Amino acid sequence: MPSTRSGPLTGEESSALVLFSGGQDSTTCLAWALSRYQRVETIGFDYGQRHAVEMEVREPVRQRIAGLSAEWSRKLGPDRVVSLDALGQVSISALTADLPMEKRPDGLPSTFVPGRNLVFLTFAAITAYQRGLKYVVAGVCETDFSGYPDCRDDTVKALQVAINLGMESRLVLETPLMWIDKADTWRLAERLGGQGLVDLIVEETHTCYLGDREHRHAWGVGCGTCDACRLRAGGWSRFRG
Repeated sequence: MPSTRSGPLTGEESSALVLFSGGQDSTTCLAWALSRYQRVETIGFDYGQRHAVEMEVREPVRQRIAGLSAEWSRKLGPDRVVSLDALGQVSISALTADLPMEKRPDGLPSTFVPGRNLVFLTFAAITAYQRGLKYVVAGVCETDFSGYPDCRDDTVKALQVAINLGMESRLVLETPLMWIDKADTWRLAERLGGQGLVDLIVEETHTCYLGDREHRHAWGVGCGTCDACRLRAGGWSRFRG
């Protein structure tokens, strides 16, 4: 859960690392962090994902979000991309191989990459530890998601305990979207950055699992049929409805 600490944060207490993929959720989380902390850095992961185009939109999105506010521009620090090719090699799914996007026999979606968020959060925590950043912000959510068990609140809480025990640290894993649905994610973006941030998310971010950047919709660019597009479109409809 997001921290409930009141009052301004200073020094290390006001620093964060955002897991930033260039999608709707991570862009909203980046705006959330920039509105809250004094020093914000970003990290992305290249793991051989089928929708690798998300790696191409990250920097344009970062540049545009910094352009929305002089304060945000001042707070936004460096970005780094970590290569995790091994994850794509050992964790086979419809996001790392040319497989059909359908339900698996165990009921999980075929786009579930086993261990992905566990690995992402662990590598992010290592980076935050090395960089002297207190908070690690991730856009995972169990209210309106695709059924990924590593997006659950219990998973994140358990991992935070393990990370801090294993590194003798006091890092905090923040999940500002955990208990809101996609419509509320759009509303949060509007509250944080006004219409400018909403337009940025529509025009620049990438969510589609198929990597489609050709088909344009009111809610953004994507195939319109994969789970990620359906969730984004449904949230947009409720947001605008």
